[in-house]
Amino acid sequence: MSTVGRGGHGPERGRRAPSGYEERAVYVISVAADLAGVHPQTLRIYERKGLLSPQRTPGNTRRYSERDVEQLRQIQRLTQDEGVNLAGVRIIMDMQRRLDEAQAQLDRARRRVADAERQTERTTARRPHWGVLARLDDVRQIYGQGR
Repeated sequence: MSTVGRGGHGPERGRRAPSGYEERAVYVISVAADLAGVHPQTLRIYERKGLLSPQRTPGNTRRYSERDVEQLRQIQRLTQDEGVNLAGVRIIMDMQRRLDEAQAQLDRARRRVADAERQTERTTARRPHWGVLARLDDVRQIYGQGR
């Protein structure tokens, strides 16, 4: 797992969470490079720059997942189509990872609030309905016990 690359980097906004298959590192470097349309040496450069962190076999061979390949394609789009240098790509990818984490935290908080609201509704539904509630000071004045 990488710090900027795959480590904690969630799916793009609006997309579903990656499946186990997307996480499984199954491609050797030549296949991953071919799928992403780059030279294998480019993958090694990206790894040295901290943009990508493939898993390793016990024999230390790099293995890439579908998610890694999609990340490679994103790097290519940023560098080739948008003219972003690798330092900029790292910043963009890190900000996207942070945004994904913040979105996940917000989603969890929204679920907790919704759960609490449902719990409150269930609790309130069981209480007797007393109609209009009066302030204690108003009740005291009505019964002549005002200050």
